[in-house]
Amino acid sequence: MVLKEIQHIFYKALDAIYGRDEVNSFFFLATEHYLNFPRFQLTLQPEFTLSKAEIAVFFKLLEDLKQQIPIQYILGETEFYGLTFKVNENVLIPRPETEELVDLIIKEHAISSVKKPLRILDIGTGSGCIAISLAKNLPNAQVYALDISKDALKIAKQNAILNAVNITFIEADILEVTTVLNLVNNELSETDFLFDIIVSNPPYVRQLEKKEIQPNVLENEPHLALFVTDLNPLIFYKAITNFAINNLKQKSKLYFEINQYLGEDTKQLLVQANFKDIELLKDLNGNDRVLKALKD
Repeated sequence: MVLKEIQHIFYKALDAIYGRDEVNSFFFLATEHYLNFPRFQLTLQPEFTLSKAEIAVFFKLLEDLKQQIPIQYILGETEFYGLTFKVNENVLIPRPETEELVDLIIKEHAISSVKKPLRILDIGTGSGCIAISLAKNLPNAQVYALDISKDALKIAKQNAILNAVNITFIEADILEVTTVLNLVNNELSETDFLFDIIVSNPPYVRQLEKKEIQPNVLENEPHLALFVTDLNPLIFYKAITNFAINNLKQKSKLYFEINQYLGEDTKQLLVQANFKDIELLKDLNGNDRVLKALKD
């Protein structure tokens, strides 16, 4: 069977679920992953033929996509900020909005990171995409990454090795602040250890917003990393803000990715905590998405 026939089978089976453009993207992600066959090559080799084993792989992929399993979980990897990351059902699939957060931090600290080492803490690291991207792009950065999930940290550690960066990983629950402080101090064999940057993309989707979540996300990605209760949706932001008050250096910055519907509410947490230069920033889709603030 030639590859173009497989492509048409994908269109016929999946267009109604995902739309032609996304199916096209899935198909060529698969050709590059399984065959090392880039998109342009199909134009040059329209009669490219697959072996029986290769055909079986593509039909298995087709069945998984029909079940709306995310392509990233099927392939076991994704791209984020120009880097490759392993992903599975224990970590969220990194989003473009989070790339915007990472890009903002890199642009604001690229020069200062050359002059002196920056201590960075990523809270709720998941796949490690934020921590690893910052370590890769900020020279001399000392990056620490915290998560409650042992399984998520296992993936994050693999990603640090894959991308050749040194990250200090800490298994802890940010809601248990005293425990976190003890773990950080024990891990680093230091007391009064302060950070230049604290960043977090914590769980922020309220239960009432589940209806807005696509089935492929809702049924596959870890709810621990996605959802909070309707009654206390800012629970993680409150805990991280309180942690930052005591663990950020003076004139250092706190960065959040936030729920687009709770931008002003989240901003007020920082106002009440006496942070300065607070900015609520929109993502490329025009939604409130990032908060940054300075510890005065």
